[in-house]
Amino acid sequence: MQKSVIYKTLIIDGAVSLAVLDTTALVGELVERHGLSPVAAAALGRTMTATAYLCSWLKDEKATLSVTVNGGGVGGKICTAGDGSLRLRGFAGDPCADLPPKPNGKLDVGGYVGHTGTLTVAIDRGEGIPYVGSSELVSGEIAEDFSAYFLTSEQRPTAIALGVKIAPDGTCAGAGGVFLQPLPGADDGLLKEIENLIGNYSEISSRIEADGALAVLEELAPGLPYEEREISFRCTCSREKAEGLIVSLGKEEAAAILAEQGEISVLCHYCNTAYRFGKEETMRLFGEDQ
Repeated sequence: MQKSVIYKTLIIDGAVSLAVLDTTALVGELVERHGLSPVAAAALGRTMTATAYLCSWLKDEKATLSVTVNGGGVGGKICTAGDGSLRLRGFAGDPCADLPPKPNGKLDVGGYVGHTGTLTVAIDRGEGIPYVGSSELVSGEIAEDFSAYFLTSEQRPTAIALGVKIAPDGTCAGAGGVFLQPLPGADDGLLKEIENLIGNYSEISSRIEADGALAVLEELAPGLPYEEREISFRCTCSREKAEGLIVSLGKEEAAAILAEQGEISVLCHYCNTAYRFGKEETMRLFGEDQ
């Protein structure tokens, strides 16, 4: 069974951190769970791939981070989250919104996301004070926006290629990314070199579909040792958490919803799971037996 993975190593005499990700399985699950349109799948899939890369730097498996892309486009906000174990989840504000392709035939991710807004990353390392960084969107195409985030919020120039390829039947044929990040102290010559390298991977989703991420890694880091980690979809919602949300409504409001709808449904936006509670089960939450 196909799995999503990230490969990491150092290249150019140890001066540049390289990461190659294959997130085809992860994006495929998002498409299935949320019923994503092709352009929504591309936007959310690119964001999830970048989120997985960010999570790979968390030193504690229980540390968490979240990403919000709010560009004012037809797709609404894109929200993703994950932890140090590379367990991720995410959703798009309007998963069904669609747009015609751009003149070059590419999906109009920038139009879906929007061009005016922010990319925000919140990291909780368990220290009680989350770190929040934000940057202005550059294009809404996601890769350029994350490059801007790394430069402005973390002062780390990063060359990024991201891609999602959707097959004619609506499934994900290939998805992933390449990240090139010089270690501190890089000179202008090295920065130019990684910019030239990343330019070779503008069709990264097609490369992953055809050859796989490991082949891309070997192309960039032939014969070098590398770290491999699995990326998985995992939501943190549960029926118990849904019960807590109902209790927080208060008995009076819960009873009003039951009277109007006959049940209470709590939907998790991250995984599109609906937890439904009938009258008897709801009233038991408030200590009443029916």
